[in-house]
Amino acid sequence: MTEGLRYAYAVVRDTDAPQAARTALERVPGVAGEPVVAVRHLGLAVLAGTVPAEDFDEGPLRQRLDDMAWLERVARTHQRVVDTVGAESCVIPVRLATVCQGEEGLRRMLAAGRERFASALDRLEGRVEWGVKAYAATPVPEGPSAAQEPPAPEGPPAGTPSAPGGMSGRDYLRRRKAQRQATERRWGDTEEGARLVHDTLSGLAERARLHPPQDPRLSGVSDRNVLNAAYLVRREDSAAFAERVGELAGRTAALRVELTGPWAPYSFTAPDETDAPDETDARDGTDARDGAESTGAEG
Repeated sequence: MTEGLRYAYAVVRDTDAPQAARTALERVPGVAGEPVVAVRHLGLAVLAGTVPAEDFDEGPLRQRLDDMAWLERVARTHQRVVDTVGAESCVIPVRLATVCQGEEGLRRMLAAGRERFASALDRLEGRVEWGVKAYAATPVPEGPSAAQEPPAPEGPPAGTPSAPGGMSGRDYLRRRKAQRQATERRWGDTEEGARLVHDTLSGLAERARLHPPQDPRLSGVSDRNVLNAAYLVRREDSAAFAERVGELAGRTAALRVELTGPWAPYSFTAPDETDAPDETDARDGTDARDGAESTGAEG
């Protein structure tokens, strides 16, 4: 592998490269079905594979990035390579759709980012990322006929003295007020529950990062997303962390909590959690870990 286009997946230490490349090669093909190999330079190694110009050269790639089905498939494959290697080695994910010209382009990428990559590998050794999402749970209807009862209209028909069903206008308005108050209490319980979950888990993690709420059009989940967070946890503490998430999930019926991971530390490669993660994301829009949003071309 010397010339042609190379798709970069992740950076590891040079000492981890043989095992990392062997693991990826044996278990997971790359985005074009290609084997993944390690290219070493300056004490680091980038895991990469040869990809066809008809899909990944600059012009075709720009067009491909508008094809959501293609992009999702690439994002999920990218993530699979990164997480397979990350299960056994400390790994820094490279931004989705980073393509270089030959091995020399990969080496230039390592040289340009050497200090950042080396610092991140030192900070993240032995750590994994867990994702936690919380949703406002749809309330369970009360009473035997509640499930069949149609939603009440917004108000009595104009010009009539009484509300639908023979109910007086006053009783109707009282009922609507009670419904609004119940909805407000439910949202309040949900948001307070989400704060409790985040505050508790932040205390168990080395670092935490809040992501924007998921767009239901991308996630396919209609419930309101009130917490979308990532937590950096020592690998040996992962079982205890997951157990605590399970305990918190049962605290309030207004909240549905989901745990994903462990992942490679996509959200924490930047030195500070307030920084944008330079080399992250094959990750949790749709949970190809949300990350079909970041694309790039290098070298």
